[in-house]
Amino acid sequence: MTGTGSTEAKARRSDATRAAILTAARERFAADGYERATIRAIAADANIDPSMVMRYYGNKEKLFAAAAEFDLRLPDLTEVPRGEVGTRLTGHLVDRWEDDDTLMALLRAAVTNQAAAERMRELFAAQLGPAVAALVTDPAEVPVRAGLVATQALGFALTRYVLRLPPVVALDRAEAVAWLGPTMQRYLAGER
Repeated sequence: MTGTGSTEAKARRSDATRAAILTAARERFAADGYERATIRAIAADANIDPSMVMRYYGNKEKLFAAAAEFDLRLPDLTEVPRGEVGTRLTGHLVDRWEDDDTLMALLRAAVTNQAAAERMRELFAAQLGPAVAALVTDPAEVPVRAGLVATQALGFALTRYVLRLPPVVALDRAEAVAWLGPTMQRYLAGER
């Protein structure tokens, strides 16, 4: 029994260490961006030795990929009245941008780092593509419509949270949804 308890305790410590590293990495990547964040700074933020970061994640790119796991938690738009899908998705995405530094770190890094840009593409393709496909009758239009939805979501996030363009930062949630929703509606359910 002692061996099992010891193994479980090590596993809990290991899980706690991984969680501390990921939390520190998300915060550091969000604050400093991919290029300026260092393993040493992340380790200091997590109160561990830098060798532990390397032991668990191997290198900065792998750590970033783990820290950049992000679920858009997209709503089931097939349950939304057809004329409201743009507004509903826009409100949801605005809320997600407001609530999570992980996506912000990924966005900042994607602007200057190819691996981060690829991660952003993968994330949006894997999560947004199926949501759009459920609404579109012509499968050939899915990638274009999903891509255009991404231009609005990512463009808004870039100008509001990274570039901090004052008129965009000043928009409250209702105003942002009112401006972006009709464009999203066209991309999701409108005619070309």
